[in-house]
Amino acid sequence: MLSSLLLTVFIAMLLPFLAKAPLAFAMQKAGGYDNNNPRAQQAALKGFGQRANAAHYNSFEALIIYGCAVLIAIAAGSGTVDNTTVILGWVFIASRILYLLCYWLDYATLRSTVWLVGIIAAFSMAGRALLA
Repeated sequence: MLSSLLLTVFIAMLLPFLAKAPLAFAMQKAGGYDNNNPRAQQAALKGFGQRANAAHYNSFEALIIYGCAVLIAIAAGSGTVDNTTVILGWVFIASRILYLLCYWLDYATLRSTVWLVGIIAAFSMAGRALLA
């Protein structure tokens, strides 16, 4: 079970970098990728590019929360990494993938809902470990 949980962490680590691809596409489309001042260019993006930028940075923010949740679950000791913990990990990953798609496609309400599902999964994982 631990290896499956660690696989979710690995995927969560990849998501911010995978989320960079649509952002780089939007930057290229907006006059070419400005490698000298990429953050200034990203800040000036509108529409899809702006959403791709937000999705990219939110992926890093979510990774911190999820990484801490997994660390708490593992550090809490034997028995805390169980089937429910692994399921919560996969729920988090599925919600983050859906979150990215919703951001890129401009489905704001659904995006907020799947964000909430992912955060609840992460905090539930940590909470279960702390209460065990």
